[in-house]
Amino acid sequence: MAHAEAPAKPSTAGERLPGTVAARGAHLPLHGVRFRSWRIGVLPALGIALAMVIVVAAAVGAVPIAPTTSAAVLLNATHLFHIPRTWPVADEVILLQLRLPRVLGAALVGAALAVAGALFQGLLRNPLADPFLLGTSAGAALGASIGFAVPALFAADVLGFSVTAVLALAGALLAVGLVYTLATRRGETPVVTLLLAGVAVSAMLTAAQTLIVALQERAGWRVLDFYYWLAGAVNVQSWTQLEVLIPVVLVAILASLLLAPALDAFAAGEEVAAYLGLHVERTKLLIVGLAALLVATAVSISGLVGFVGLVAPHLCRIALGPRHRLLLPASALVGAIFVVLSDLVARAIVAPSELPLGVVTALVGGPFFLLLLRRAGRGYSW
Repeated sequence: MAHAEAPAKPSTAGERLPGTVAARGAHLPLHGVRFRSWRIGVLPALGIALAMVIVVAAAVGAVPIAPTTSAAVLLNATHLFHIPRTWPVADEVILLQLRLPRVLGAALVGAALAVAGALFQGLLRNPLADPFLLGTSAGAALGASIGFAVPALFAADVLGFSVTAVLALAGALLAVGLVYTLATRRGETPVVTLLLAGVAVSAMLTAAQTLIVALQERAGWRVLDFYYWLAGAVNVQSWTQLEVLIPVVLVAILASLLLAPALDAFAAGEEVAAYLGLHVERTKLLIVGLAALLVATAVSISGLVGFVGLVAPHLCRIALGPRHRLLLPASALVGAIFVVLSDLVARAIVAPSELPLGVVTALVGGPFFLLLLRRAGRGYSW
């Protein structure tokens, strides 16, 4: 006599077949708790590391100042502490008026480029996306070449910025605007078209820049100064520049944090993002606009500094995962630390001369990025 089969027992999450979505998520709560408890200290730790790097970088220069003195002066400058003065007044003037603006400018450049890189990588779903991808570098270089080529413009000043810096900022923004306009058809901007338009516009703007350099070289133009600008160097001479740029960068970074859920949705593809209720084209425009603003701001005080927007977000994504709510602020802090340290090396290694900042970031960031790629292999996850 055949035995009747017992009714199927409802399976719990742990009893589901391996390989299913439910099975893979069966142990997520416990793992998630452990992971979140580990991640919660990352941003404060990076913030402390950045503060320490700023103190050390401000202490190093032609006039040596003890890091403890640097820390005391900077703490007093916050007006939250009062440490009795035991150091010469000249040291305080050097720290607060000469070195600190440059060091904070380097941190600003690193944070802006790193967040811009994270935005482009999230939008394009490509860890190799660079903040200079959509023509910002070519546009900035063209604007700077015009500033260098016209002596009257080169000597002018706008809110503490040279006209060359203003033209570089405007060139970067206009280049991205042109790329986005050319890539948009019937209200849609496909990613592939955006990339191709960026390549084409960059080539044309670079050709125009080369033409200006070739014509001006015969007229006795100081081409070496322009190429030094292209190689990158933090050029912050006063607090006035920082008073203009710091609010712009902070607002742009905070706005990018509001777009973190949208960037997470883009990781699953534009169709999934639209299904989740995201206005895809409007969000693309916001992401590109914020990234372009951050890059243009950085370029205006540093020239073209490579690898920051590539290495910092890539490292953070490998270490912390792809969630942009944590990835964006972590990238900003890592990028700031990287550029402050690179600028310190650029100032100190051949003192009293300086190496171009872009040379240092490339020499350090290039091998480091190759190492990251080798370690990550094909296990890279979006």
